[in-house]
Amino acid sequence: MAKWIKADGNVVEVSPKNVGKCFTLEELKDFVGGWIECITLSPKQVLVINEEGKLMNLPYNAVATQIFRMAFHPCDDSIVGDALLCEVNTEID
Repeated sequence: MAKWIKADGNVVEVSPKNVGKCFTLEELKDFVGGWIECITLSPKQVLVINEEGKLMNLPYNAVATQIFRMAFHPCDDSIVGDALLCEVNTEID
């Protein structure tokens, strides 16, 4: 399970298409609209963003920026475009 944090402020719960196992690279790229960059917020959480979001002039994402800054306080950087907040599962089948 993950939270799709859209730049317009909407947050949607999403799951991988493969019955909750893990997101594919293509799924992640679709959520953020391009190449992905993974930011480790904690040992249990990763924020997936568009690697070229600032170069593409994507809109500011206030919700994702707040989450990012809480993990890296003090920090004045920001997140743009849609983001995906994922829980890290370290279990191996």
